[in-house]
Amino acid sequence: MGVVVLAPDSFKGSLGAADAAAALRAGWESVDPRAEIVLLPMADGGEGTLDAFAAAVPGSVRMPVTVTGPDERAVAASWLLLPGSADAPQGTAVVELASTSGIELLGSPPALRPLDAGTRGFGEAIAAALGHGVSRLVLGIGSSASTDGGTGMLTALGARFTDAASRPISPGGRGLGSLSAVDLTGLPSLPAGGVNVLTDVTNPLLGESGAAAVFGPQKGAGPEDIALLDAGLARLAGLVDVDPAAPGAGAAGGTGFALLAWSATLVPGADAVAELIGLPQAVAAASVVVTGEGSFDGQSAAGKAPSLVQALARSAGAPAALVAGRISHDADVSGFAHAVSLTDLAGSTDAALTEPARWLFAAGADLARRFA
Repeated sequence: MGVVVLAPDSFKGSLGAADAAAALRAGWESVDPRAEIVLLPMADGGEGTLDAFAAAVPGSVRMPVTVTGPDERAVAASWLLLPGSADAPQGTAVVELASTSGIELLGSPPALRPLDAGTRGFGEAIAAALGHGVSRLVLGIGSSASTDGGTGMLTALGARFTDAASRPISPGGRGLGSLSAVDLTGLPSLPAGGVNVLTDVTNPLLGESGAAAVFGPQKGAGPEDIALLDAGLARLAGLVDVDPAAPGAGAAGGTGFALLAWSATLVPGADAVAELIGLPQAVAAASVVVTGEGSFDGQSAAGKAPSLVQALARSAGAPAALVAGRISHDADVSGFAHAVSLTDLAGSTDAALTEPARWLFAAGADLARRFA
């Protein structure tokens, strides 16, 4: 066996990407202790993005900041300052929505707030980074708790969203139902090096493929909530000069749309992280590549980390294997040489969630035997 590259994303709600990769390696080495294994934990703009950048960039510094969480409670978070470079002499700030306004901040299991969760904390962290004087922003917008169209974020940056009586609308997607006017003139200018937004999906803002319909249910939204949220997002789209059909506009409950309104640039998150950590070069030299995430479903082919890792492996002529907490019935795993579900190994979803490292160890051992 040649080089084995382990490049999982985080197993949301149970284990981070670095710990997941370590558990897979331990399992593989229990069967093949002489294997040459390369750990490259991945992210796609969601949970773990700050960790991936911090691990890959020497001299990066976490900058603490206290922000308003998705449930209006204070959250002790941080953004990451990357060292200055020729194209960003004052440094680059990496800010993660997941750790400032993300669904993980609502507890475990999360106390979901489908109509009222907001993104203000994400905007507060961005404002802190701008206040530091950075030359460039990199924003990860996966793992959102809300469907507020990014209005909370833009409000924290100086925008105004008001009702017919010129009063600020309430936080969250519910407030969009009373939206009457939008004033973006208070937004700061982009830093000199621009704002790159790492997206984990390419969905539009509205409709059956939009933010509310596709991602609302995982944030606790029922059918009536989805209709209300989509109508609110449509009101927002009617007042902002941005195409709601733009790819990625529906990311993070419409935060992608809001960032387009600020003239930010949306880029595939997994691609950007992969380039930074040297994944294409590692895969080119690999005999086997293993990737994974907590839940592999029909959305996983839309710009998420496992789909990118699998595509790189295919281009390099290396077999790719998938390890996921669960693999849904609508998931296409035909591009993988092997696919392992921790739920199947453990016998139940609860068992897999309770001891994810144990079952990732088992998955690593299983794959080592299969590829022996």
